[in-house]
Order: sequence, then C-alpha cells, then structure tokens
Amino acid sequence: MTPPMRSPNKQASDAPAFMRGLRGRLRVDEPMSRHTSWRTGGIAEYFYTPANKADLIQLLVQLPTDMPLHWIGLGSNLLVRDGGVAGMVVRTAGGLREFELSAPQRLSVECGVACAKVARLAARHNLTGVEFLAGVPGSFGGALAMNAGAFGGETWDWVEQIECVDRRGQCKKIHAKDLSYGYRQVALPEDCWILSGTLALTAAASGYSGQDTIRSLLEKRSASQPIQSANAGSVFRNPRGDFAARLIDVAGLKGRAVGDAAISDMHANFIVNRGAAAAADIERLIGIARDRVMQHSGVELDLEVRIIGAEK
Repeated sequence: MTPPMRSPNKQASDAPAFMRGLRGRLRVDEPMSRHTSWRTGGIAEYFYTPANKADLIQLLVQLPTDMPLHWIGLGSNLLVRDGGVAGMVVRTAGGLREFELSAPQRLSVECGVACAKVARLAARHNLTGVEFLAGVPGSFGGALAMNAGAFGGETWDWVEQIECVDRRGQCKKIHAKDLSYGYRQVALPEDCWILSGTLALTAAASGYSGQDTIRSLLEKRSASQPIQSANAGSVFRNPRGDFAARLIDVAGLKGRAVGDAAISDMHANFIVNRGAAAAADIERLIGIARDRVMQHSGVELDLEVRIIGAEK
C-alpha cells in the first residue's frame, strides 16, 4: 500500500485524533532519505519521534489498530523503497535515549541510544565486553533486535534482559535465557518491540583502557570500510564458514554499479550511495550480487539489511 503523496516535509498542523495529548514531534509526508544512512527512500505518511518511553506507550494505545507501524532507530541497516511507507514510522533515536548503571556491572540502555555511545558509556564506567559496539553504526534497539556484531563480538553475548512493548502499549521484561538467539537473529515474541536492554558486563582489569580499545577498533573500521560514503553497513550475513565480502569479490563484483549505487571497492559487502542513488538502484544491485554469487559459488546470500515500503 503506497501512502498518499502530498507535499513533502509538511509539518502536522492539524494533528489527527490519535495524536491528542502526545508530546513528541509528528511530521507528515516526511522524506525517509533524511533518516536512513543510505540517504535514500520515499516518503513516510506519518513520522513520529516520541518525547520518551511514556509518550511512545501513549501513542501505541491511541494509534488505530489497522494503521501500519514501523520502527527505526538511526536508520542504518535499512532500505526504504522509493514508493514510501504507509502508516506510522516511529523513530526511537532522539526520543528513547535514557541509560543508567542500574546495578554493579549492569548497564541499562533504552533502544534509541547509539551503539557507539553504549560502548563509550561502558568504558567510562570501567566495564568491558561491548567495546565492539563502537563499530556498529546503528541504535542499541536495532543491535538487540538482530544480535548485531563487529570485530568478533555479538550483542547477545552480554544481554541479561530486555523490555518489550506490544501494539497495545503493554510492556513486559524478558530474560535472555528465555529467548533463542544466534548469528544476526533473535527469536522475539510476535508483536514485540524492544524498548530497552540490560547488559551484564565485566569489570575491567587494572590498567585496561576500554577507550583505547575502542579507538583501535574505530581505526581498524576506518581502514577497512567505506565509512566516508553513505551506506547501511554489511548488506548480507556471512554464510557459515565463509564471508559474504569474499564471495562477492571473487564473483568479480567490486565496483559494480547501478545508477549511483555501487558495490564498494574497499569492502565488497557494502553498497554505497555515490550521491543520487534511488532505493531501486540499491535493491537491483542486491539482486545482482545474490544471483552472481549463487552462479559463481553456489551460495545463497541472506540479507542483513531490512527492506520496507512500496516500490515506486
């Protein structure tokens, strides 16, 4: 279902009835290119940044039950098709940004906090384990939802519990031991969106500097990934026992372009927007990579990025 195309970037002057009493910021016909790290995508019918957790819950209680609902954080790991997104897009980054040292070696963080900030917060409290999150470009909620990882570390190695909310605004806490998770996946209950998570970390040894480790990891990332270009991080999951980047490289696809979308010469598992790529260009390039790798190596690549919205 394609959202009605009205004037882009219009402020919501006459808020619909389901927005009454809310304190966050509502925009209608909002270009999603402003909110994705690929810097492309169509228009969201409604786009809301809640003031805080309570405001988000109130929105869910009041939102029409038949209205499509989408959640984003920092817009990495996400491709929004050019036809746009019907219904409500909720942006947690900028709204759900609270964190606290909730107990010794326990760091509780809301879903809208950037992963890089979580890594720095832990280091500041002399806690170790999640330095790798400095290399994850998204929000903490996204990292929890997909068990994001980098530099050999994975988010759910350190999760003690999460707090979720359903479409009706009902919240519940779930302990890590009650969930199944693995490489880039978490079996969350149906109708469950993550509000926050608690990390059980380790006290750093005397003389250890988490900040130094983070600095070293970021230097490594800068040297191996095209972070100066608009991208969404790794496009495909690594197949068991191999690397998606290697398979794409040996298939001869480094530098392959569709419009302004191109497979990075630096890291073949990255697709970069060289300036004016449409979402359709990126999606077509994804299809080319999957087909060519299957033909060349007999391996089916699974997407790591999420694709939402309607084709134009």
